[in-house]
Amino acid sequence: MSELTPIEKKRHTLAHLLAKTVADLYPHAKLTLGPAIEHGFYYDIDFSDGDAPGDEDLKQIQKGMKKQLSQWTSFEHKEVSAEEARTIFKDNPFKLELIDEIEAKEEPITLYTAGAGTKAEFTDLCRGGHSDNPAEEIAADSFKLDKIAGAYWRGDEQNPMLTRIYGLAFDTKDELDTYLEQLEAAKKRDHRKLGKELGLFSFSELVGPGLPLWSPKGTVLRQEIDRFVQELRHEKGYEHVTIPHLAKKSLYETSGHWNKYSEDLFKVRAKEGDDHDEYVLKPMNCPHHTQIFDAEPRSYKELPQRYAETTMVYRAEQSGELSGLTRVLSITQDDAHVFCRESQLREEIEAIWDIVNDFYGKFDFELKVRLSFHDPEESEKYLGDPSVWQETEAMMQQIAKDRGAEYFVGIGEASFYAPKLDFMANDSIGRTHQVATIQLDRLMPERFDLTCINEQGEKERVVMIHAAIAGSLERFTAVLIEHLGGNFPLRFAPVQLAVIPVADAHHEYAAVVVDELQTAGYRVELYDENESMGKKIRQAKQAKLPFFIVVGDKEVQDQTVTLESRDSDETETLLLTELSERLAQHF
Repeated sequence: MSELTPIEKKRHTLAHLLAKTVADLYPHAKLTLGPAIEHGFYYDIDFSDGDAPGDEDLKQIQKGMKKQLSQWTSFEHKEVSAEEARTIFKDNPFKLELIDEIEAKEEPITLYTAGAGTKAEFTDLCRGGHSDNPAEEIAADSFKLDKIAGAYWRGDEQNPMLTRIYGLAFDTKDELDTYLEQLEAAKKRDHRKLGKELGLFSFSELVGPGLPLWSPKGTVLRQEIDRFVQELRHEKGYEHVTIPHLAKKSLYETSGHWNKYSEDLFKVRAKEGDDHDEYVLKPMNCPHHTQIFDAEPRSYKELPQRYAETTMVYRAEQSGELSGLTRVLSITQDDAHVFCRESQLREEIEAIWDIVNDFYGKFDFELKVRLSFHDPEESEKYLGDPSVWQETEAMMQQIAKDRGAEYFVGIGEASFYAPKLDFMANDSIGRTHQVATIQLDRLMPERFDLTCINEQGEKERVVMIHAAIAGSLERFTAVLIEHLGGNFPLRFAPVQLAVIPVADAHHEYAAVVVDELQTAGYRVELYDENESMGKKIRQAKQAKLPFFIVVGDKEVQDQTVTLESRDSDETETLLLTELSERLAQHF
């Protein structure tokens, strides 16, 4: 296990403290596992033999934690034999299962005890990583129990359902308070809430969980996001390709995905008992794209080949992990693959990086880069020659340095076949999201034997670059909704303007304004209902339209419009002939 950071040690310690307090309040509870996680900690507990706590009980549990914290002045560990451990945890089948696994791996079995010699003494099966003196190092007002959820033991739906108690923990109360404020802001911006209010997408029990249905307005938003990506790619020489939504199992056996992810794939047969090959709903597009490249001999003069496609892929996520648009079964990828020579690698990666910067800059995201590298200590998880991995990672790090990028290295974050440049976006309320990615792949060209004919007339192995800008359109749309609070820029707003006539007498001119805007390509609605002006304006603001236009007597007389902006209190009077040009400045 890698060394935990000081804050991770605090959070891990608090998971133990939570377990101790719950065990005191609920003697029938069986403890399982409790790790540190981002922003806090949790502990999974089996309450099947009696009552389980609810959210209303968290205050009592937290009060007990704070009371016992003062007695935890040390953390001691002891290595024991498997038989000793089994005796200590003889009534806990979950701990016994863990002990069997540790013994099978021939790893040491360690127990950690806090508060030795006090009423708060607690011993747990653990690999370590705690605060040495919790009472001194952990401030009693720096943590807070957050919520209760269900979780399957070891994440397997075939196993018992446990109760997971989550806590938040930071170094100081101020940091905790700042995060709690961020959570409140996030609730107001929740993409599921705003998506429903703005009429962008829905889910149906008949269709199934994790399969979003996009309304006309939501589809416009998706199309505009994708159109922007493709415009940026077109400037860099990308061409569109189209592939089917399924493929033979053998395609993924060759690529290596089958052995790694077969349990997460949707398998397809034409009909019961047929003798055709087994097919798979595609979980990614890269193997298909290799076959487009390999469909004919390639000269070095034809390289790079740059393929782009926005298409759905399908992954069998566990139902308990599905969440709004951020975790779905049908994922729309703005995918691209470059096939090039080694000498062209750097220029192609730099070009993709420029696209990423232009795309996220449009929405005012702040970016930093995670160099997602393999873990040399777990080389069995990765395919390919370790020396090739090291060479590839060194090049990627050099590019990041030369660009002056803010970056950090994420050991163990690589995919099984290639290291990545993962772009991390900070949103408007301080959260970080993994968004775009660039992968430099030397393995798949080997597995598919992809080559070009070089200057000497010999076959030369090509290199492959995988690139996703928005990544998953579903997930990016969720991030964008929450980042902007649903206030989309003019280009991306499903409805860009409303035209509001003051009275019936102004409807005819209002219709002329609408026609002028639609002819210029704008998405516009005419608010001609028999409602008050105030209600129509509130309607436009609730719909978060970038602009609305009011027309009354003066506007009809002067052939003008009064343009009002969502983002400022200022109004502007323009000639109708000036309107399109003025709006174009906001694209």
